[in-house]
Amino acid sequence: MSEPVSTIPNLGPASEAAFARAGIRSAGEVRAMGADAAYLALMRSGTPPHFIGYYVLVMGLQGRPWNDCKGEEKKALRLRFDALKAEAMAAAAPSGLPRDLEEMLNQMGVRPK
Repeated sequence: MSEPVSTIPNLGPASEAAFARAGIRSAGEVRAMGADAAYLALMRSGTPPHFIGYYVLVMGLQGRPWNDCKGEEKKALRLRFDALKAEAMAAAAPSGLPRDLEEMLNQMGVRPK
């Protein structure tokens, strides 16, 4: 049986639910993807970008407490986060929704206001 996402340090039930919405159901999947790809998948599935959530994931995958992220390391992670956020936003439709979600809503006849 695979380990739940919440077995990664710093991640709990809310993170586990967010990863499940992104189709990621185990800690092993998150580890195999790495922090950047996993967080990008979260954003693409509709999770709003949040820097703290990103570095909490990075620290957890390293087995470190979330508040261990400081100084130059935190600045470097901020640059990585900003690049991931820009990548996710570039993949979004004009409505701001992920393109695949917007397409699905369009097929159903639902349009955001």
